[in-house]
Amino acid sequence: MSTPTIGARRALPILTPDKIGGLKRELADVIEYRKSGLSLNWIVGCPLDCGYCVRHLFQNFEMKVPRRLMSDEEAVRRLVGHCYFRPHQTPIQLLNRATDPMLPVVKLHVFNVLRQLDDQGLTNHVLIITRWRVAPEDCAVLNSFANLRLTVLVTHSNIQDERIEPVDSNIAAESLRTLYEHAERYRTVLYWRPIVPGLNDSAADIARAHELSQHAHATVFTGLFFRKEIVAYYEAHGLEMPYEDTARRKIMPEAAEQRILDAFEQDTSWGALFRKTSCGVAYAHGEADYNGHFGIRELCDICPAEQIAKCEAAWVQPDLKDVTREARGLGATGEVEVNDRAIVVEGLDEPPRYYLQHGFGYQCHDRAKPHHYRQHGRAEIGWTAENGTPSA
Repeated sequence: MSTPTIGARRALPILTPDKIGGLKRELADVIEYRKSGLSLNWIVGCPLDCGYCVRHLFQNFEMKVPRRLMSDEEAVRRLVGHCYFRPHQTPIQLLNRATDPMLPVVKLHVFNVLRQLDDQGLTNHVLIITRWRVAPEDCAVLNSFANLRLTVLVTHSNIQDERIEPVDSNIAAESLRTLYEHAERYRTVLYWRPIVPGLNDSAADIARAHELSQHAHATVFTGLFFRKEIVAYYEAHGLEMPYEDTARRKIMPEAAEQRILDAFEQDTSWGALFRKTSCGVAYAHGEADYNGHFGIRELCDICPAEQIAKCEAAWVQPDLKDVTREARGLGATGEVEVNDRAIVVEGLDEPPRYYLQHGFGYQCHDRAKPHHYRQHGRAEIGWTAENGTPSA
């Protein structure tokens, strides 16, 4: 099936240079390297108004009408020409920070970019995250890409407070079912997030996720990004604060996680459940995790046995000399270490660390921002240290 044509009247307008110049620098830069992939964000603006959206961080939450920063063709050229892009290896994310890729005015541009990437014969993982409507005809387009390893992650929170979550979660639930029913070449993941204690972690919420897990190739659960910009939004709208403090990483308290795991362990009819996005994506495609999470063994205690075996077989500790050479070339300072859990470096921001991580298939951590045992990659809020004292 060919990708629907974008007619002149249907194409999103491109912002003028002066409008682009008025955006926050991070938003105007269309490529960002995130843990789950090299993220391409050439369209900004979203009407869905989710109170916890990362758009707050880019200071464009009030931009409700989607607009392009450049043509689809230019976006593809910048992506495949990026210094961190590796054909067939680097995972890609499309529009995961400034709009929803399945909005009617957006999705034809998404399909156009996917077609251009697929026509180049690229087999990279491509992740699309949505909470909006997906129809059977959309699934037909998604199934038409012959080379890309495509995953659609459907965000579902079941939050009932419309001041926080104005979008009915039933929309996402129906999209998930539709995607799963029609999946042939792509895979679909239930993205159960953000889970916030007392807001959407009741027995009924967990039962809802259990039911939806039957309509996905994998389920990934995670917590809330709670930054100062989101605090300001909550304050302005008279919303109850979910936490007393903010954090750089997602907040997923130990007790909340345990409630979910207890339910998961007591009922074998759950679909496969994962803590990390790349783990769920890799499982859905029958592959080992491309982020090398096997090195963090406590993450694997809920993974299917066959997936653990697959990840173990693919997980190889890299040679220190090779890692050091590449890390130094990226600007690393201080000691470079390769231990039985991760590469540990100093002086590298997230993008070059993710470049190393995806290149070696092995976790890469910043020595100044350690990943603590069991709370790997999550905020310390709500966790207990190994000596029994609160982490935060």
